[in-house]
Amino acid sequence: MYAIIESCGKQYKVAEGDVVFFEKLDAEEGKKVTFDNVVLVSDGEKIEVGTPYVKGVKVEGKVVAHGKAKKIIVFKYKAKKNYRRKQGHRQPYTKVEITLIKKPAEKKNTEKVEEASKEVKE
Repeated sequence: MYAIIESCGKQYKVAEGDVVFFEKLDAEEGKKVTFDNVVLVSDGEKIEVGTPYVKGVKVEGKVVAHGKAKKIIVFKYKAKKNYRRKQGHRQPYTKVEITLIKKPAEKKNTEKVEEASKEVKE
């Protein structure tokens, strides 16, 4: 079973047991985080796609660590003008272990049959 969730302006494909690096989340290490914006859920046989999100589905995870990514160099210059600017940047991240993909209980077929029989009688 896997899901595609939306967080921090990006979409991530996650499954139970995965470790994912998100942009910095406001949660302490060891705490539980819940992602409600689930775009797609698949259990191997059936795929549910949301418009824009799938209702009732939640993905839970545990914050493992916070850190900073590898440094990148931002270098600006203009040719022949003696203009040069060198700047470094390290993007903060949150490491999250996905623990659970929670789907709501599906309706039983008997409820659908009762609704259809009411429509036929009318």
